[in-house]
Amino acid sequence: MSVLKRVRLVLAILAILAAMLLFVDVSGAAHLWLGWIAKIQLLPAILALNLGVVVLLVILTLLFGRVYCSVICPLGIFQDVMARFGKMSRKNRYSYSPERKVLRYTFFVLFIATLVGGVSSVAGILEPYSSFGRIASNLFTPVYAWGNNLLAYISERAGSYAFYPREVWVKGIGTFVVAVSTLVVLAVLAWRNGRTYCNTVCPVGTLLGLLSRWSVFAPVIDTEKCISCKICSRNCKSACIDIANHKIDYSRCVVCMDCIDVCPKDAVSFRLRSKSKAAASAPDGGMKAKAGNAKQTVAKVAEKAPDAVSRKGFITGAGLLAVSAVRAQEMKVDGGFAEIIAKKVPKRETRIVPAGAQSLRHLASHCTGCQLCVEACPNGVLRPSGGLMTLLQPEMGFERGYCRPECVVCSEACPTGAIVKITVPEKSSIQVGHAVWIRENCIVLRDEQDCDNCARHCPTEAITMVPSDPDNRRSRKIPAVNVERCIGCGACENLCPSRPFSAIYVEGHENHRTI
Repeated sequence: MSVLKRVRLVLAILAILAAMLLFVDVSGAAHLWLGWIAKIQLLPAILALNLGVVVLLVILTLLFGRVYCSVICPLGIFQDVMARFGKMSRKNRYSYSPERKVLRYTFFVLFIATLVGGVSSVAGILEPYSSFGRIASNLFTPVYAWGNNLLAYISERAGSYAFYPREVWVKGIGTFVVAVSTLVVLAVLAWRNGRTYCNTVCPVGTLLGLLSRWSVFAPVIDTEKCISCKICSRNCKSACIDIANHKIDYSRCVVCMDCIDVCPKDAVSFRLRSKSKAAASAPDGGMKAKAGNAKQTVAKVAEKAPDAVSRKGFITGAGLLAVSAVRAQEMKVDGGFAEIIAKKVPKRETRIVPAGAQSLRHLASHCTGCQLCVEACPNGVLRPSGGLMTLLQPEMGFERGYCRPECVVCSEACPTGAIVKITVPEKSSIQVGHAVWIRENCIVLRDEQDCDNCARHCPTEAITMVPSDPDNRRSRKIPAVNVERCIGCGACENLCPSRPFSAIYVEGHENHRTI
């Protein structure tokens, strides 16, 4: 294995492990050390106006070609893993195929149109980092969490609390379906044809492919050494080596170095294109070996190729299990042993989005639906939307917890600027919605029981208890909401003992404001 390929493999393994940990880590510590891996992805950097990262990636591509796709992009690396399994069943499985320009640029135009139209979550279905995020969040994270829970169970029995159990639940059916569909398509394409998705569907691959046509360094074919054995073409997962004409389509080459590694005559090397004997400048008589000798050489190479290929690369696997949902339930009233009834989600006129999102419009135009904020949320408040126009975007629900004023994790995790980074003091003064009291649901009036949960737990003291009968001060007290002080954190909705619907719920604001 060449040194360049070893370096690429090491960097690729580190990159995909770092990206995976961002979604499966149960402690939240991964975001402190590895959050940068999400912010150096191309589309998130563009949406966040992170010009430094964008310029760096452009320069990297102009110098070395599409190394981003094989070293930085987690979805590209994941496809290499799937393709590796395909090569285990049949070696020398690939062949050259011309560029499918119509499909490639149709997907690219569709991607740009949805971005310009302010529906970035639809564009995120095609974007590679977001696709990987949904797969990791919906399929890999539950597996990791179940393993963590098993360790927690074992350690607890041994008297240790080094691990703690974590609830596993389906956060959104729509997102789960999208994740499974993406995984199936990717696995089939990568298993059969290698990098077909990258070079036909992926808009980031298309954009970088346009730049890589003029890359300074690239794999090149020395026509004087080449014997046209086609071993390089049969091992090119991008199907971009046209050995008959000694040409490489650099817009599709992901610089995986496989062709360099398998060439028996060292005819392929990674070097300056301007100083290479490239096919474009090579004469038709570049193949000067005699026909008899060439046939003998090809026969020898064909016999040795399987052994040469078997010594390459690494083998990585990822297990896939179905996700089961576990609904968190609470007591009907504080301290009682009444029948347990699960809370139902209230129907809101306006959905609630995290503080830092600024407005529904800002979130829609920047969010790619990668699910990183959903996984990072320590309170179980964020989940992906299932609405047609808001599909995959995060929204808030308070069935499992509430948005604590001191928590700003989602704003720190978001790589696209859809949730702008805010401080704790700023979070405490941002109004994302306001509480609404439903008289007929309140147990004070419905069940004639005293209760002040909503007022007692309100962090901004926006709820006060007043007599239900203004003329009788001794009458049971009911909540009154001061809308000007409420920030929409959902503590009242989450902790309300009324079932199945809370007697107080949060109505979202289309535009957030500071109070």
